[in-house]
Amino acid sequence: MAAVPGSLNGFTHTTVFKQPLKPFSQQPITGFFREGYCQTGGVDPGNQAVAGVLTDEFLDFSASRGSDLRSIGLRGGRRRCPCTARWLEAYNAYRAGRVTALSVPRVDLDATEDSAPRMVGVETFRSFAVEHDPAVTGGSGSAAA
Repeated sequence: MAAVPGSLNGFTHTTVFKQPLKPFSQQPITGFFREGYCQTGGVDPGNQAVAGVLTDEFLDFSASRGSDLRSIGLRGGRRRCPCTARWLEAYNAYRAGRVTALSVPRVDLDATEDSAPRMVGVETFRSFAVEHDPAVTGGSGSAAA
């Protein structure tokens, strides 16, 4: 039986817009289950549900918090599903003026699982959303930060 994209154990995961979850990265492979989707299946304690485009500044921030993602080969510009709590920590540091906005990964809302807004409001994610070409993606309301 072939796997259904964006599904896990027969359950189709949805985005923050309650649409089918889109794949996020195969190079490098990402997601808690390492299948290219930012889905958690309810078993990921880190809630790697945010589809984030990493920056060098975020990698510096994460390393300063004890998680050096460069040690596993990541660099700025890579697409990754960071833990929702770490994304929120970077956002809160930005809001407090401790880091710049570049320390907060941009978010692909079409690939961010609907579990992420349990910790971070959709409007907050929207303020850091990557821009999509509506002619290509069909549009989701995502906006550029």
